[in-house]
Amino acid sequence: MKLHFIAIGGSAMHNLAMALQDKGYQITGSDDVIYEPSKSRLQKRGLLPQEFGWFPDRITADLDAVILGMHAKEDNPELHRAQELGIKVFSYPEYLYEHSKNKTRVVIGGSHGKTTITSMILHVLQYHGKEVDYMVGAQLEGFDTMVHLTQENDFIVLEGDEYLTSPIDRRPKFHLYKPNIALISGIAWDHINVFPTYENYVEQFRIFIDCIVEGGILVYNEEDQELRSLVENSSNTIRKHPYGTPAYSVENEITLLETPEGDMPINVFGEHNLKNLAGAKWICQHIGVDEDDFYQAIATFKGASKRLEKIAESEQTVVYKDFAHSPSKVAATTAAVKQQFSDKKLLACLELHTYSSLNGGFLSHYRGALDKADTAVVFYSPEAVQNKRLQALSKEQIFEAFGREDLIIYTDPSEFKEFLKNQNFTSTAVLLMSSGTYGGLDFEEIQKWIA
Repeated sequence: MKLHFIAIGGSAMHNLAMALQDKGYQITGSDDVIYEPSKSRLQKRGLLPQEFGWFPDRITADLDAVILGMHAKEDNPELHRAQELGIKVFSYPEYLYEHSKNKTRVVIGGSHGKTTITSMILHVLQYHGKEVDYMVGAQLEGFDTMVHLTQENDFIVLEGDEYLTSPIDRRPKFHLYKPNIALISGIAWDHINVFPTYENYVEQFRIFIDCIVEGGILVYNEEDQELRSLVENSSNTIRKHPYGTPAYSVENEITLLETPEGDMPINVFGEHNLKNLAGAKWICQHIGVDEDDFYQAIATFKGASKRLEKIAESEQTVVYKDFAHSPSKVAATTAAVKQQFSDKKLLACLELHTYSSLNGGFLSHYRGALDKADTAVVFYSPEAVQNKRLQALSKEQIFEAFGREDLIIYTDPSEFKEFLKNQNFTSTAVLLMSSGTYGGLDFEEIQKWIA
């Protein structure tokens, strides 16, 4: 097979390219810009384009197919050339479905937690030597790539993103997978640039439930009222398995999960992660892992990359980095760290970085999200607001949105870095929440500051 990737540098796209190269396919690709770590990983494999840009002459009639990434535009010259030549054009999720048509497709969806749940499932399966195909949205310890495809494996586990499929296919990705087994972790409005109303966003999950194959299985978080209503009102002929927060306790900064064999210490913490664990357990049982084996394996799970990831620690201080950016994720993550480290002060820093979080009309959804923190900081870049072609934000808007009079706000990266560096870190838990880098913060430096 000879395949060409348009926008090969995306985190999902470059992993798919490497997975198909591992299968012996001949892979080429183009992109106008590629960032780390994709750049180094592609270079190591000999897949990094010789020069950046779009080159229609790379699209030749001997290609078996073209895979189109979301980063490309609808008027991409390489895409137009492929269409002119009649070459089959797949989106990323279309290709994954094509590969897995004869497998049992397990799709993990939800506004939050899907990467962690998928990671937990894959960790348990790997621990017990159960081979599956997979696609997950974070780099996992013990896994070379985020995508693994074979002919022989019976199951494929897919993280089901609700964002758009490609520049020429405006359906959410998870609508294309047609799961035999699905999980939904919860619904909290996100991606307002694509789904301008809450009702429109919720509708995508109703469609996803209808996409589950007849006689399939849906595992769902029954503590989410909106989701429970959707599931209960679905007429799809599927089996429905609810889950909720399992019994647990926190002692001496360690979370203990209640199991039939007694209290078991685990590495992850927070009510949202305990729910994620309960959902993952159901899925693993449907794949053939019994409860005792699940608990044995999950005790060694340390978390997915950038999801409550411990990045620094000293005798008095602990520092976590988290991908949280939506209001519900920020509130859940802040509460989790405060509960786990109840004897420490909590310094919570949030970077407003995404389109939704920088939108003045959406900001009010953050009210109360940082209330569990002893000290709460918000950082945002006016330049990022401008780049996203949004109306300028004022500090007054931020204060009003979060509803916290002692909120500290920074817009200058160097000033934020100085603030963080000069903190008294005695008996402190630090939580850095962002899908960005606070304007270029070197996270590795933090270990020196807290020593």
